[in-house]
Amino acid sequence: MNIASPAGAPRNSHVIAWVEEQVRLCQPDRVVWCTGSEAEKIALQDAAVEQGILLRLNPEKLPGCFYHRSNPNDVARVEQSTFICTPHAEDAGPTNNWSAPREMYARLRGLVDGAMRGRTLYVVPYLMGPAGSPMTKVGVELTDSLYVVLNMRIMTRMGEVAWEHLGESDDFSRGLHCLLDVHPDRRYICHFPQDNTVISVGSGYGGNVLLGKKCLALRLGSYLGRDEGWMAEHMLLLGVEAPSGQKSFIAAAFPSQCGKTNFAMMVPPVRFKGWKIWTVGDDIAWMRPGADGRLWAINPEAGYFGVAPGTNGRTNPNATSLIQRDTIFTNVALKPDGTVWWEGHDEPAPAECLDWQGRPWTPASTEKAAHPNSRFTAPMSNNPMLAPEVLDPRGVPVDAIIFGGRRATTVPLVFEAFNWSHGVFLGATMGSETTAAATGTVGQVRRDPMAMLPFCGYNMGRYFRHWLDMRKQIQFPPRIFHVNWFRRDADGRFLWPGFGDNMRVLRWILDRCHGRAGAHETPLGWVPRWEDFDAEGLVDFDRARFDALQAMNPDEWRRDILSHDELFMRLYQYLPKEMIFQRELLVARL
Repeated sequence: MNIASPAGAPRNSHVIAWVEEQVRLCQPDRVVWCTGSEAEKIALQDAAVEQGILLRLNPEKLPGCFYHRSNPNDVARVEQSTFICTPHAEDAGPTNNWSAPREMYARLRGLVDGAMRGRTLYVVPYLMGPAGSPMTKVGVELTDSLYVVLNMRIMTRMGEVAWEHLGESDDFSRGLHCLLDVHPDRRYICHFPQDNTVISVGSGYGGNVLLGKKCLALRLGSYLGRDEGWMAEHMLLLGVEAPSGQKSFIAAAFPSQCGKTNFAMMVPPVRFKGWKIWTVGDDIAWMRPGADGRLWAINPEAGYFGVAPGTNGRTNPNATSLIQRDTIFTNVALKPDGTVWWEGHDEPAPAECLDWQGRPWTPASTEKAAHPNSRFTAPMSNNPMLAPEVLDPRGVPVDAIIFGGRRATTVPLVFEAFNWSHGVFLGATMGSETTAAATGTVGQVRRDPMAMLPFCGYNMGRYFRHWLDMRKQIQFPPRIFHVNWFRRDADGRFLWPGFGDNMRVLRWILDRCHGRAGAHETPLGWVPRWEDFDAEGLVDFDRARFDALQAMNPDEWRRDILSHDELFMRLYQYLPKEMIFQRELLVARL
């Protein structure tokens, strides 16, 4: 099969040689080189509908939108099947599943040998990052899934632009994805950092198969960043524009389903007339020291792969607006009129519909209509508050970094780190209750350092060291803060309204960055005083409630510190001494 001559194929000999090798191995009936053109998109959508992979939704109510159901056994990331394959186990570290590259390559070759007979192999060239940016990376994913191709088209800058950026270089991420029979026993998501390669088999779920996302942008990206002097982080990026026109930029790390997308697309309450929140990115940030001594960041993605349940006009009006067209919905409920629904939708529950598995559903049904981890994939160009700087090759300067998990008790609404090392400690010890985005027990509190535990592509102890070492390259580092939107009272009710009112917390953070707000020193860090905090217009919110939100119980914190051992003892051999020092300082302050 001559694969080098069709339209869309590059002249790059490294790419052609690698694709030819994979074609000989997988033995597809046909090879299609994706160009990223509009005509190609329409043709691929039509093919996906004809093959039953996608269902075209109501063109009047949801123009350009499609519906997809995945296999019921394939609805979330599978951490137990995700591997970092390095020559030595200590390179991957104790928090990752490790396999020797030679052994894993042999196992995967056995699975993909002839796996695409009767199928089409699609060559998907893509950029992670704006065209022309020195931070941008090129990837090439080979896949036998039309669903993957159409999602990658939304999530990345796909097509000829990638070949133009790559030129004759061999510096591109190699990704191979084979659906196989989507059986959990043959499901592997394997990363080979030294080879800049990812092989994913046996899954069709986006988090496992959109190889530019978690695989390249975070697991391989974090490894490359350590070696090249930058940071790949599981962080949203937003811009805040004050009525005066001053713009500030914030990076924030929250574990999955802890409000990243809502925060990145926040609409300030009426109290903040004249303020604007601009979305740079909702999930991933690549950050590099700039010539001006500041930390600069880009969003490497071009779309949003968001959680549908709970998304509505109150929680996230911008997301609700952007998914009204050109969106792929996965594992939500399908209404008789060709529109979609999920728990937490603006519209009331339909009298009848088909649930995420295609079964009849009514409000009397005992199971949810949409899967808790059901998704929408939408282009960022749909976002009415997309930051103009999102296409700037330089990126944006970061004024503050925020860490935050889902904690019902113990952790205050907001506090500020004393310095960079203390901030790294806060990120390293961040805890959150698990959600439906990952397999396992929902509601269990686990340590999720920098929200990167499932995504760090190398030894987590050395990852902490990289964070600490970055301070030497940043003359004017961002201030670091910790937030918790999810604290509850004794009756289980949320103490903080969240959503748009998070702007009040963000206002204090910005004022701290720009020297406009005071704070009170506590054992945890700097916290806002009541007079520093803008609570005007909040209903049923007084100083007593504010104090309850900010309360610090020393006994709870001593227990929390002991639970650090769950992670620290696993990493102890590689843990930077600064982490131990910061912990001892916290104990002493308590």
